[in-house]
Amino acid sequence: MSRTRASSRSASEREPRSASEPLCVLRGGGDLATGVAWRLTRAGWPVVVLELPEPLTIRRTVALSSAVTDGEVCVQGMRGVLAGGADEAAKVTARGDVAVMVSPELAGLGSLRPDVVVDARLAKRNIDTSIGDADVVIGLGPGFTAGSDCHAVVETMRGHRLGRVIWSGSALPDTGTPAALGGRAADRVLRAPASGEVAWHAGIGDRVAEDQLLAEVSGVAVRAPFDGVLRGAIRSGSTVPQGLKIGDVDARGDPSACWEISDKSLAVGGGVLEAVLARRGGLA
Repeated sequence: MSRTRASSRSASEREPRSASEPLCVLRGGGDLATGVAWRLTRAGWPVVVLELPEPLTIRRTVALSSAVTDGEVCVQGMRGVLAGGADEAAKVTARGDVAVMVSPELAGLGSLRPDVVVDARLAKRNIDTSIGDADVVIGLGPGFTAGSDCHAVVETMRGHRLGRVIWSGSALPDTGTPAALGGRAADRVLRAPASGEVAWHAGIGDRVAEDQLLAEVSGVAVRAPFDGVLRGAIRSGSTVPQGLKIGDVDARGDPSACWEISDKSLAVGGGVLEAVLARRGGLA
């Protein structure tokens, strides 16, 4: 078995994986989780992502969850590959890629025994994560209490606390309002105006104009709130409830950002890497 510490190296050049490298399991494969996976894989650690059978990811171009529907995805040189079971996942991680499994539960890992579990589902509450799930258990954002249901919490709210590791207590509470990007906050989020199937008339990375028809949900129009770039869009054909976030318009107008892991995701990923190193090194 082999493992790479640089995503650009070929399979034949990859170094043997050390037994000291922790198996990291991420519950959720959205864009924030993908930033975490990026940091962990750059440290040379094997990563397995657990996802739903029908992901509701918005920033699909920079999300490992896209492997569920597309079979594989490449995000800034990091390759995510859909794996049908534990044995296949082990082979995927051994060659330096991220294994993506359709399994909402940790029990779906089968024979794989994670050293690190990160709850990256961003549910704003603890659904079923326990501090006993692995040697290192980390929760992202509000809903977790460090020292109780996980070993550490990483702050996900933009601001001076973003990416900080919390060893006692919780992250800042959910405000219910998206952080501003390019001077736009709540109005940059596109929500389903009705329940039903989503049909897009624009794609991620497209420049859009105010009031332009972007999508329809059960025939009800979704229009651009201002000039910008369509930064994220839920998969066309998805069936959604009214009010669900289905897209995101970026007023900064830079299409290239649609294919780059965000500063927020990398900051959170850095916090997770710090927490794992500190916990495994006996510093926390």
